[in-house]
Amino acid sequence: MTGMNAFRAGGSHIEQGQTLEQALQRAGFYPLLVGDVIEEALDGSPCIAHLAHLETHFDQTEVHRHITVLALTEELLIIAHVDDQQLDEQGEHVVAQISTETVPVRQIRSVVLNYLYTQPQDYKPSDPVRELTLSIGWSGGQRLDIGPAACGDPQCEADHGYTGTITHEDIALRISAEADGLIAVQDAKIFARALRSANSRALAAGSSAELSPSRSETTGRGSRFGRSQHR
Repeated sequence: MTGMNAFRAGGSHIEQGQTLEQALQRAGFYPLLVGDVIEEALDGSPCIAHLAHLETHFDQTEVHRHITVLALTEELLIIAHVDDQQLDEQGEHVVAQISTETVPVRQIRSVVLNYLYTQPQDYKPSDPVRELTLSIGWSGGQRLDIGPAACGDPQCEADHGYTGTITHEDIALRISAEADGLIAVQDAKIFARALRSANSRALAAGSSAELSPSRSETTGRGSRFGRSQHR
């Protein structure tokens, strides 16, 4: 139960609306199994923030579900993916496919948040975000979105080539109030803020370590200066 206690501690520490245990229960996608996977990946480290996102896809007569869980410690970002698959038409034989990845926080290159607000002309500071997309990049991977280019003339039929955008991301999660609830959107914002803070601390600690001379180097210089003074 170490991991579950860590989830509770992490949730209360940063005031997320629900603990990871509660988020997994709400998703209803093998919560005990997913919880044990995260607990094993944490390996006793306290979870300071979390995010669980369930996706459902319909393929003709089949329903496929997939959950992505992010668990953050001071030094690591843990990503777990869980899919299920039916081995027979009756759905009596089901297997769960699980993968986990552990990324050092200091290696994270970017944390991007895209917000969606409705009726912006009537915006008030108390208005909640209706939809949020969180993109995290750490490996240098890039995603290219490309499409036909166009000019400002709606009657123009000339070929203007293609245009596109390159996005640095290894994972992107879209959380909406309509599908996931307002608490889930707010918790995603809190998770992103915690991830940015942990990343900044890790980078600052790494820079300080690079700038600070080692103990042996300091001692060596001191002894050389001492010999020089004695002469």
